[in-house]
Amino acid sequence: MSSTTDPDMRPDSFRLAMLLNDTRYRSYTFQFIALILLILGLGYLISNLLDNLARAGLNISWAFLGEPSGYDINQRPIEYTSQSTHARASIVGAINTLIVAVLACVSATILGVLAGVLRLSNNWIVSKLMSIYVEAFRNVPVLIWILIIFLAMSNALPQPRAFRGEDATSSMWFDAVAFTNRGIYIPSFTNGAGSLLFWIVILASIVGVFWYRSYAKKVLYATGRMLPTALPSLGILIIPGLLAYFILGRPVGLEYPELSGFNFKGGIHLRLSLIALWFALAIYTGAFIAENVRAGIQAVSKGQTEAAGALGLRPGRIMNLVILPQALRVIIPPLISQYLNITKNSSLAIAVGYMDITGTLGGITLNQTGRAIEAILLLMLFYLIVSLSISAVMNVYNNRMKLQER
Repeated sequence: MSSTTDPDMRPDSFRLAMLLNDTRYRSYTFQFIALILLILGLGYLISNLLDNLARAGLNISWAFLGEPSGYDINQRPIEYTSQSTHARASIVGAINTLIVAVLACVSATILGVLAGVLRLSNNWIVSKLMSIYVEAFRNVPVLIWILIIFLAMSNALPQPRAFRGEDATSSMWFDAVAFTNRGIYIPSFTNGAGSLLFWIVILASIVGVFWYRSYAKKVLYATGRMLPTALPSLGILIIPGLLAYFILGRPVGLEYPELSGFNFKGGIHLRLSLIALWFALAIYTGAFIAENVRAGIQAVSKGQTEAAGALGLRPGRIMNLVILPQALRVIIPPLISQYLNITKNSSLAIAVGYMDITGTLGGITLNQTGRAIEAILLLMLFYLIVSLSISAVMNVYNNRMKLQER
């Protein structure tokens, strides 16, 4: 029997013409051509920009970041003075942006989940109230809500002098919290010897709570046995902290705000600009998240609820253990977009004088140095990195929640 192969049955050898004629390679050819054209187009634009800047005597330079900024920032999470560099001013603004973004994301998630669940409540009044909230807030621009909350708090809250004297017209809550038209003053922690170990214990306790609740859920799914979660979680959270507090000799204390002169001193000062921006972003975005949650819950088959009820589960546990875990597969993808919207909408902070990175690097620094291109590029890079980081983290969580095929 001959071992030679019929030439007609041999696969065709690769030829250049196949890049256009063969469907196996044609799409890659067009994609490569498009990529080359895109690179050439961007190269031309960048070259043209650099040539025009050179003719105007404006070369790209980052030296301005090392120059003294010459301006103050009202919200300073780290040490900063007017003699600090523009780079440090930009870092302060970036931290301020991240603070309000994190606070708003957490608050909007809690509010959105509650509103989304309550919109499906059998109670007519509760359902309609949540519907009014959703329709009212998501159909009005967030900038307007920022201004409304800021102006309402500025006019409704008392001045610090109203807390002075025996006949004061205002008083602090529990002698610890003061609400004024300059902001809210709350106690702050003071750290002593052994405070680092104490906070490590607190962090470990929080991690322990999440571990125990995850373990209880695994036991429930594996055996059907329901472990108590409320009291054990409270014990894991409180008992180690109390023991560490007394064993280490009370390493952590509280500094309370006190009226001194024309304003309060001590504690933590939450400025009205921060509160207005935080509340507006949370309430506005929470309305969109509520609709995502409602859609996710309604995407779960009603038979799931009926089956869980037939097993004797209470409505609250049905929602937590059966409905929401399945609804998350629908909720998480649009939720990522809402988190990105919160981060980008925080750039409206300048409307109420909150000094975020748009107000520092993209505002005062840009105007003082005249380095518009450099400042805008850095600003774009910051938002790009933050947005991609949020997307990466949430996509990892989304992959964990998706259906696992056997």
